[in-house]
Amino acid sequence: MIVGESGCADAFSKYEALASALPASRQGLGSAPYRKHDGFWYPEHLMAPTLAMRDTFTARPTDVILATMPKSGTTWLKAIVYSVVHRGRHAPARERHPLLATSPHELVPFLHSLYENHRAAPPGPLLEGMPPPRLFAVHAPFTALPASVPGSGCRVVYLCRDPKDAFVSLRHYLGEIKPEGSEMTPFAEAFDLFCGGVSPFGPVWDHMAEYWKESVARPGEVMFLRYEHLKEDAVGTVRRLAEFLGCPFTDEEVASGVPEAVVALCSLDRMRCVRANRDGVHGTGRWSFKNMAFFRKGEVGDWKAHMTPEMAQRLDGIMEEKLRGSGLSLAGN
Repeated sequence: MIVGESGCADAFSKYEALASALPASRQGLGSAPYRKHDGFWYPEHLMAPTLAMRDTFTARPTDVILATMPKSGTTWLKAIVYSVVHRGRHAPARERHPLLATSPHELVPFLHSLYENHRAAPPGPLLEGMPPPRLFAVHAPFTALPASVPGSGCRVVYLCRDPKDAFVSLRHYLGEIKPEGSEMTPFAEAFDLFCGGVSPFGPVWDHMAEYWKESVARPGEVMFLRYEHLKEDAVGTVRRLAEFLGCPFTDEEVASGVPEAVVALCSLDRMRCVRANRDGVHGTGRWSFKNMAFFRKGEVGDWKAHMTPEMAQRLDGIMEEKLRGSGLSLAGN
């Protein structure tokens, strides 16, 4: 290693040491243990990268950060925002659009993944070299984002989903990506943990409440979306997103059906057919898996096939209690 690389490795080792000293839960929803930081649980292997991201990432006013809890429509949101922001260079109706050849997770990387994949050398030069607007995704709660984010004026888009559907989808996803030979936490036990706040980047209610509070305080910089509303009115939501991101559709674009073309391009069925999404690989080493794991049903209310009414009532009651007084209500899912 050259001296610079050694220094970088030492810097990341500092965050690994910090992460290893945090409270741990050997029980998780899948097969990975968690670490707790400032009231939130993180998959253990993402704790150090998240701390490094928090301390060293510098946001630009032109950045766009997409925030979600896992399995709340992240892949869909990445595709939509990429298509909206870059429609000047890549018309959504074109047959050679990047989304038809590349995974949305490559086009809109997770910030924590950039740090996780550059342990020996920080991603600073890579980040600096990205042309505006830079698009990133995070699962981290708002209070774990770099301090430069709220001060930069960059746009943050948060997408939340009915926790019942998110939990069921997450269980299927974790089963798909678990390392060979590892064991999954039984469904009922995982549900108990979820209801107790132990889940990746959870508790889910605190995660939602933080972003909701910011969207109320700074509506020009933080947009709060519901997965269910996006499913119900995708075209209308896409038009509002474009307005929020500072690139509204022109009257001519609306008349020619560009918002509808974005929705069609980013549909779950369309993305499933893309070779990169079927056969491509996400992650590295022990935590690598096929991109197809990101695509399941995407339905609203799928929890009914997996949860008892009593389980649903329990989780709904917890969410109502925890969000009381915040102004955010998930009723009507």
